[in-house]
Amino acid sequence: MRHQLGYDDIKAAAERIAGHVRPVAVAPAEGLGDTRATTGTELWLALEYLQHTGSFKARGAQNFLRAHREAGTLPDAGVTIASGGNAGLACAWAALRQGVRATVFLPANAPQVKVARLRSYGADVRLVGTEYAEALAACEEFAATSGALASHAYDHPLIAAGAGTLMEEIHARVPGLDTVLVAVGGGGLFAGVATAARQHGIRAVAVEPEHSRALHAALAAGRPVDVTVDSVAGDSLGARRATALAVDAARPEGDGRDRGAAGARSVLVPDEAIVRARRELWEDRRILVEHGAATAFAALLTDGDGDSDGDSDGTDNANNTDSADDTYGYRPADGEKVCVILCGANTDPATLSTAPDPH
Repeated sequence: MRHQLGYDDIKAAAERIAGHVRPVAVAPAEGLGDTRATTGTELWLALEYLQHTGSFKARGAQNFLRAHREAGTLPDAGVTIASGGNAGLACAWAALRQGVRATVFLPANAPQVKVARLRSYGADVRLVGTEYAEALAACEEFAATSGALASHAYDHPLIAAGAGTLMEEIHARVPGLDTVLVAVGGGGLFAGVATAARQHGIRAVAVEPEHSRALHAALAAGRPVDVTVDSVAGDSLGARRATALAVDAARPEGDGRDRGAAGARSVLVPDEAIVRARRELWEDRRILVEHGAATAFAALLTDGDGDSDGDSDGTDNANNTDSADDTYGYRPADGEKVCVILCGANTDPATLSTAPDPH
């Protein structure tokens, strides 16, 4: 697999899936919560949780299958994927739309609500083992023996390019955008969004839970590395290793150009801020998203030292200063136009009042 993603891939994906996914809705969000936005900041929300299957994953799944159909490489055995989460749902949905079989592998202890929803899309659901790794191994064996096309939750150029079409739509709907905040798990969404954002001179900020930082660790190491996952958002942002596509998209030398102020950044947020962000989105706007989707908004609720209470400790973490530590959170500059991507809503509403203790 090549680990490069270009803007031409995003444009091709946009043409390929046009009319087959829901265009993103955007909404102004001034005054939302007690954020760290400075005076004059213009805040927007990209409501991608309204997408088919409840997450952005539908874009990549459609692009993946349609590209293979165009190339004549979509086998009679259909497509297979190991995932009990958003990627599995999107793959099964896209396969149903295109009249191909989908075989989805997931751990035997996966929530029954997800199993039922996958089956409602016509997927052949196979429960294997108790961990994702066991389901993945079974999926790979099935692909090898059956001839089914193996898809991936995030680590594939076609998946990332499909996700990047979201940035194209945001750019068209919010003229003059300076910055986009993106939650990161394995990095497929970030890879696509950052690639498209760079083309338009927009800064892409990758936001990860402090205890699930696959991309942040990869950037520090200069290559993808394994990390420990222990976060309230681990169900959707729990990748142990980031895709190289995201690492390449985040590097200043990614395409040989001087990206300057529009370059990508990687920041962390504590679980407390994620829980708070999710609750504030619900209480202020009646927006119900999963913890992973609230992670991007949590960057605006996090101080430079990792605090989530919104109290300033004197640390200047603005993006246009030389901060002593700009690892935690994101503080927009005066007059900056910022869009937060709310990327998924496959969650249980009951957890708004029974959210797990982050520690």
